[in-house]
Amino acid sequence: MTVDPRFYAPLGALTLGQIAELTDAVMEGDGDLPVTGIASAANAQAGDLAFLDGNGKSAPEISANAGIFVTNEANFQYVPEGASKLVTRFPRYAHSVAALAMYKPRHLDWTGESRISPDAQVHEGAYVSPGAVIGPGAVVGEGSWIGPNASLGPGVQVGRHCQIGANTSVFCALLGDHVTLLAGARIGEAGFGVLAAPDGQRDAPHFGRVILQDHVSIGANTCIDRGVFEDTIMGERTKIDNLSQIAHNVVFGRSVIMAAFGGISGSVRVGNHAMIGGRVGIADHVRVGDGVSLAASSGLFRNIEDGETWGGTPAKPIRQWMREVAWLQKQANPKKNN
Repeated sequence: MTVDPRFYAPLGALTLGQIAELTDAVMEGDGDLPVTGIASAANAQAGDLAFLDGNGKSAPEISANAGIFVTNEANFQYVPEGASKLVTRFPRYAHSVAALAMYKPRHLDWTGESRISPDAQVHEGAYVSPGAVIGPGAVVGEGSWIGPNASLGPGVQVGRHCQIGANTSVFCALLGDHVTLLAGARIGEAGFGVLAAPDGQRDAPHFGRVILQDHVSIGANTCIDRGVFEDTIMGERTKIDNLSQIAHNVVFGRSVIMAAFGGISGSVRVGNHAMIGGRVGIADHVRVGDGVSLAASSGLFRNIEDGETWGGTPAKPIRQWMREVAWLQKQANPKKNN
């Protein structure tokens, strides 16, 4: 994904040699090679700097167009032949240093000197409540209502007939038509990405977006994090209850329903018409098929095929889980079974 300039100000390209100096990495390649963007290894295009981190025990997904890498020794074997390389103990950290030298989130420069920026486009048929602030480059469509003390950051796009509740905050996000955010929702904050650095743990910078498609509803005090390099996406007519957490790079299909107190880890994919019960937790990178139902308080750690119903922790097919619960009750209460 190309970094969206509406949300991240380009600071200029770097050369491979400049990045090597910034990060103390060992360079293998042309020091004058221009690095024009940043990306994950799976989605990198020509000129993008990608990273390979981890213990190297499994082969990572790498784009056929990727040609510039920062890697550690464990993943050196996976770098495509002929690609330029930077080698360091902390490839994810080095990648983030380069990224922050090339892009800056625009909301970090937003001073809020005027409540509604002169550079914002607010339709004359929209209503902005007292205390709400709208950043430069933001757009609010016809018939939309912006609640008291809501914050729309620089570049945020709000479609027609949306309802943005009181005390909400929206950054690095694109909202379709008829989107509803209830009070206190937090859209587009950075996710819980942590990376190892020479001086200890650091927060990983995020350069993705949140996309809420038409007729999406988000409950009160629910948080949806923007992606790291890709987008976090809620499909058309998806409905999320109050007090839920959806992490970076998550993609929900159309008409997904998620009850309160759920927690969805990073890079999860949920298919169309799935139903997620209250207090459900899903581990990172899990794939949930179309039409799946997850019982309340389930903890899911593996992929589910289309149309299945699972429950329990760890989650398993619902009939199997119910048999196990019944057996356990019998073992725990033998006198009641006589």
